[in-house]
Amino acid sequence: MLTTNYVPGAPNWVDLAVPDVDAAVAFYGPVFGWEFQSAGPDAGGYGMFTSGGKTVGAVGPMGVPGAAPAWTLYFDTPDADATAEAVAKAGGTVRVAPMDVFTAGRMAQLSDPSGADFAIWQPGDTKGLDAVTDPNTLCWTELHTADPEGAKAFYGTVFGWASQDMPMGDFTYTVVTPAGGTEATSQGGIMGLSPEMAAGGSRWLPYFEVSDPDAVQAKVSELGGTVIAPAMDLEGVGRMAAFIDPAGALFSVIKSVPAS
Repeated sequence: MLTTNYVPGAPNWVDLAVPDVDAAVAFYGPVFGWEFQSAGPDAGGYGMFTSGGKTVGAVGPMGVPGAAPAWTLYFDTPDADATAEAVAKAGGTVRVAPMDVFTAGRMAQLSDPSGADFAIWQPGDTKGLDAVTDPNTLCWTELHTADPEGAKAFYGTVFGWASQDMPMGDFTYTVVTPAGGTEATSQGGIMGLSPEMAAGGSRWLPYFEVSDPDAVQAKVSELGGTVIAPAMDLEGVGRMAAFIDPAGALFSVIKSVPAS
């Protein structure tokens, strides 16, 4: 499970890039009960999604012409420049070179060799999200990739992640943990592209914990989103669903089975 103990390689931030920030706020506010707090006049329209006064994500306008609206996952690093260099050496792409974000931290935008976009965050004043795993917060990260074996090797090299394969019927799901972590600190999964996801190519997908996936599904539909995987139970894991928001960004929700 995710925690706010942001060790190197752990997910520590998630944000949404969209053409219309106000429209995104109008959608995600009712879906998750989030409020929006602007990061200020110098932030270019970027701001925070909050829940109970805690930062649980962020949203901002599209920064790259022609890019598709998407959620981006950030992974903790003590040295953004060194990690970006490691990504390039391992066959990935540095899309936006490491840069300082005021005094909050240092970030870079990257892609893995199969084309899945992600980012890194070197904490400064902002260590990461204020809350994870609670209702209506980020709780899991999942890579859908055309090359699962290559992904395991790439992220293992870049972040030192440990991985464990779990056969699940006709496919294998790989659970990843930060270097030195245990099953209790698992943070995400890697899986091959399903037919439903193949058209979009390799990508990272955020999961948000919710108390009622079916209610979220109804709200998403009501507000103009698209249900791509209706709510369903996965034994031992929880009840989950996947959606596309009105701008075209994918995300998933889950009501997790309580830890035993």
